[in-house]
Amino acid sequence: MRARPLTALLGVVDDHAKTYIEYKQLFEGGQSMTRMTGGDALTKALITEGTETVFGIPGVQLDGLTDGMYRHQGELHLMVPRHEQTTTYMADGYHRVTGRPGVAMVVPGPGVLNAGAGLATAYACSSQVLLLAGTIPSTQVGQGLGALHEIPAQTETLRGLTKWTGTATCAEEIPELVHEAFRQMRTGRPRPVALEVAPDILHAVADIEVGAPFEITTPKVDGADLAQLVELLNSSKRPVIYAGGGVKGERAFSLLAQLADLLDAPVVMSENGRGAIDARDPHALPAFALWELRDRADAILSLGSRFVTPFGQQMNTGDARVALVNIDADDLAKPRHADIAVLADATAVLEALVGALGKRASWQGEIAVMRAECDRRVRELVAPQMEFIDAIRAAMPADGVYVNELTQIGYVSTYGFPVQAPNSYVWPGYQGTLGYAMPTALGAAVGAAGRPVVVVTGDGGIGWSLQELATAKRYNIPVVIVLFEDKRFGNVWRIQRDRYEGRFIGSDLVNPDFETLAKAFGVRFTLAEDAAAVNKAVAEGIAAGEPTLVTVPVDVFPTPWPFIHEPH
Repeated sequence: MRARPLTALLGVVDDHAKTYIEYKQLFEGGQSMTRMTGGDALTKALITEGTETVFGIPGVQLDGLTDGMYRHQGELHLMVPRHEQTTTYMADGYHRVTGRPGVAMVVPGPGVLNAGAGLATAYACSSQVLLLAGTIPSTQVGQGLGALHEIPAQTETLRGLTKWTGTATCAEEIPELVHEAFRQMRTGRPRPVALEVAPDILHAVADIEVGAPFEITTPKVDGADLAQLVELLNSSKRPVIYAGGGVKGERAFSLLAQLADLLDAPVVMSENGRGAIDARDPHALPAFALWELRDRADAILSLGSRFVTPFGQQMNTGDARVALVNIDADDLAKPRHADIAVLADATAVLEALVGALGKRASWQGEIAVMRAECDRRVRELVAPQMEFIDAIRAAMPADGVYVNELTQIGYVSTYGFPVQAPNSYVWPGYQGTLGYAMPTALGAAVGAAGRPVVVVTGDGGIGWSLQELATAKRYNIPVVIVLFEDKRFGNVWRIQRDRYEGRFIGSDLVNPDFETLAKAFGVRFTLAEDAAAVNKAVAEGIAAGEPTLVTVPVDVFPTPWPFIHEPH
């Protein structure tokens, strides 16, 4: 019995199937054509935008797209992980270290829902991630017929997780939608976007002009706004700079150091702002330093930060005058109360201020004293974690990428790990996404261009992504995974111990033998039982240039929270 065409199974009209067969014959005949499938148009549009890698998992609704990718393998590489969550995590990690958009691809329904975790993290961290989302056949969308992978209101679901979501209604409009997706990511506040394309539209053939990327313009800093900032800083005797996640990239990294030097001002970095300035810079301070600085500061300049507490409340800034600079108007509004609010790109403002201000002395050596005091307090209260953090930092070059999980070492890393280069620290932001770290590190390593990537995780978090050891092995992604094993969800366990009189429930774990597991995947393995062994294992893993799992058995650590949430 002759098999039914796949297009019929998808509900795609026979005319599209016939046209696609004719197109395929012409293409394989080597004729020069202006006609192409929607899948080819999407592939070519991605290439014009500079996309080199797509992190995606093929599926029946995406066959027209993956077939287009097949014909352009020399220009665009499809990298296939083992879980749909990993597609957007890898795209996010890729963006964080390269500054270029990361592209993911999944089927509709469960694929989109799985990828949503990575979109939520990218949204929280202002990451440029494009999700190519399949849909059910366009003629069936919204009818509730129970088509394969159908979920209600998929478009609305994506809109809740993205800055912009587009849906192609015909093959001809695919390139324009791709270019608009990239324009959205590269202008204003960078956040994830999504593009939905139905299988019949990916297979459809039409005369399509791929076109060039849309022009991206960066708005200039308003002269009146700049004058206000200059007046504030020139009149202040003890200014403080607060750097958030909007201060990123090599250019901002250099400019922020110059501004701090001109003002002789401490630079306090939020958790998301780590890496805005080299931690070794004499002006650099961790986020908790603001708790004391605000009592002595007379002006606080916040650059590229949401400038709220982890609980969404107004930051306590004492009696200091406050200037907020942000590309997103929402981050200048309530609950914040600013003396000056400037809607602008943080890097553009940095450049303007460096050109407008002169050098002076402000804090008269107090910053050095405070840096030493911050370091002393951290090392006194969370010494066991800092031993491991110091060991990992010493094994890495300055520009090595550190991907930080929500684990007992990871929490301390938010203020204790010295970030020394731009685009070298990855954290899930306010989303607090447990289990994101290992798959995100894989994407970071793909984009890192030889820079070592080390990810710190726990036996709780890595449980979300153990299958991605297969991805690391398949593509020989040189990531070093340092797994701290305490056989519990450490933070949940501590809360149950301290607040609920030891009524433990759901916080203990049963783990695999990680050495056997690593060997099953063909991944290098090292057991490290103290900080010195961790240092050696990480250095060897970096030198090996292949995926490496380092397991570190640990017990209960001191609480990391005193430096994350202000005590009351």
